[in-house]
Amino acid sequence: MIVLEGLSKHYGDLRAVADLSLKVRPGEIYALLGPNGAGKTTALRCLATLLKPTSGTASVGGADVRHDPLRVRSRIGFLSASMGLYERLSGRELVEYYGRLQGLGEERLKERVDELVALFGLEDFSARFCGKLSTGQRQRVALARAMVHDPSALILDEPTHGLDVLSGETIYRFMAQERDRGKAILFSTHQMAEVELLADRVGVLSHGRLVAEGTAEGLVQRTGAGSLAKAFLTLMEQNGHRPVGREFRNEENGSPEGGVE
Repeated sequence: MIVLEGLSKHYGDLRAVADLSLKVRPGEIYALLGPNGAGKTTALRCLATLLKPTSGTASVGGADVRHDPLRVRSRIGFLSASMGLYERLSGRELVEYYGRLQGLGEERLKERVDELVALFGLEDFSARFCGKLSTGQRQRVALARAMVHDPSALILDEPTHGLDVLSGETIYRFMAQERDRGKAILFSTHQMAEVELLADRVGVLSHGRLVAEGTAEGLVQRTGAGSLAKAFLTLMEQNGHRPVGREFRNEENGSPEGGVE
């Protein structure tokens, strides 16, 4: 289980995440929605032990991010929006390298890498340098890297950002399959269709705070909107935002939302 309890992260006077509490149960997909700057990425990075919370805490399977970060890392598969692949390693070499870091023996490592190459359809480009791969190919390699130790929880930051339809569909199938295997999955997205397709529950962030939580259908009913997208717009407007193009403007200071994710 993934648990965040009163999690806050400040950068000086900037409050990126404020008193965030949520739980993701085994066998559940939980989607985090919010405009740019709402705190989605910051919260996920705290959970992945890449950032230290200012206050509050988070845990995965009972392992605390503050006091037992190595155990947390052994229990999660984390996909960052930046991916950060080593460009001079092939896709297969990269996944093997991370498998060794996770302590897999050579025989099990080979079996596991073969499984992931088949699962994510890497056969045609697994021998190619990561620096030569397309965005969709890189994303699939990054997922294989995150999954090499078969973790019990997945933390995915915009897993289909910038992908074509076929690459996105591969990731959708993977997420649904892992949920059915009993994994707790927390992911951030801007895509309402992904939420409606995948998420068992949804959390909506505004200014670092959780302002709504429930099923996609429940949020639509709560706001009286005709769709999840309209429900999201309603919740944003109720919390001091107004749309400007594809972004939201903060009514407190008139500036577009941005900066810390």
